[in-house]
Amino acid sequence: MKPASLEAYRLLHEGSLALAQIEGNGMKIDMPYLEKALETTQTKIWEKEEELKESKTFKLWTKHYGNKTKLGSHEQLGHLIFTVLEYPCTSYTPTGRPSTAEEAVEAVGLPFVKDWLYVQKLKKTRSTFLEGIRREVVDGKLHPFFNLNTTISYRPSSDRPNFQNLPVRDPEMGELVRRCFIPRKGYLLGDVDYVGIEVKIAACYHKDPTMLTYIKDPTKDMHRDMASQCYLLKANEVSKKTRYCGKNKFVFPQFYGDYYIRCAASLWNAIHQMKLEVEGTGLPLEKHLAQKGITKLGKCNPKQKPVKGTFEYHIKNVEDDFWGRRFKKYKQWKDRWHASYQEEGGFNTLVGFRVDGFLTRNQVINLPIQGDASHCLLWSVIQLQKWLNKYKMKTKILGLIHDSLVPDIYKPELGDVLDRVRQIMTVDLPKAWDWINVPLDVEIEISQTNWFEKKPYKEAM
Repeated sequence: MKPASLEAYRLLHEGSLALAQIEGNGMKIDMPYLEKALETTQTKIWEKEEELKESKTFKLWTKHYGNKTKLGSHEQLGHLIFTVLEYPCTSYTPTGRPSTAEEAVEAVGLPFVKDWLYVQKLKKTRSTFLEGIRREVVDGKLHPFFNLNTTISYRPSSDRPNFQNLPVRDPEMGELVRRCFIPRKGYLLGDVDYVGIEVKIAACYHKDPTMLTYIKDPTKDMHRDMASQCYLLKANEVSKKTRYCGKNKFVFPQFYGDYYIRCAASLWNAIHQMKLEVEGTGLPLEKHLAQKGITKLGKCNPKQKPVKGTFEYHIKNVEDDFWGRRFKKYKQWKDRWHASYQEEGGFNTLVGFRVDGFLTRNQVINLPIQGDASHCLLWSVIQLQKWLNKYKMKTKILGLIHDSLVPDIYKPELGDVLDRVRQIMTVDLPKAWDWINVPLDVEIEISQTNWFEKKPYKEAM
């Protein structure tokens, strides 16, 4: 990928200057908390491992592997569960082998597996995140590196440590890490997130009328509608957790090139893992689906066709409807875009970059969307940093995480800074890039204590 226009070159040049200043600002770390978190996490790991080693399941594990037993081995655990113990597998790799991914092994419902996964999360959180932060702290501040040249889409990345890979989906692990980050004295820690920016930038490419309606009409909710269709619910029966599953286990996987087999397994496993219910009734979704005639997931094996009456078969039909009716124009754009790439060997993004070379179909479709979406944030950060410099503001930008920027806001400047942020991100950007054909919006959260305890702006104040 390379700049194909003067505007794209300036974006990289000015972006590098802004990110250099952001790196220098640094993030304040609560060192006493960090040391305590490292100590308590290690204690939990030791205690949980001892409990695992006393279980009947681990004794069977050691009986099978002898002195080659490795408690942390995914491969050995998968063999133990699906071959030795003969638990049914609900997810397979593309080659047809039982998957040993977290969702797949957790779906068996074995208490030993649940505890084993918990230990692995604790280990990763301690070694990758907590120790990674402590290793890089200088004088109580963390200065992650932000790069514009390490990903194929020129999407900003981070290292030493990877500030963009902090845990968020697991509440316990997310709290452990995010409590480390605190505002400077007299400051407020902020989080400004572009709402649905990748979906909106995708619409700038494919211009699907159904998608545009979802984006422009606040009364419509794509993720709720898909959760409703996937779980055979009415719109008012979709809970917040069920909507989350529709969004993250069907809609976005489909947009990024996944297919019904993995979506079906993920949606089905979530019923038990998240204890999903029909909103307002307390009826478990498992019983609700049984009332609709669906009692089994299905084989979810890419080498076998789905069987009618299974959840897998139902999700296959949902997928066909998703691309064949609901987002037909989006599907047509994907086919045209990929065909054009195959003919020309590359493509230009709306921002002005040229992408050439060998790419998979998913990369051809996703790279321009992910790249342009991240460049919306980069452009906004550049303008905000220029404004902060011009008026010698004390507020500092600390970093970028995918679709959001993290500022340390000097309290007396709060109103002015947030007004300027909204102006730049939702008004100035569409004026500068007139190919943006959808409204942009941001969500702002603020914390007076630490990053984990951030709340919507009005609530926090």
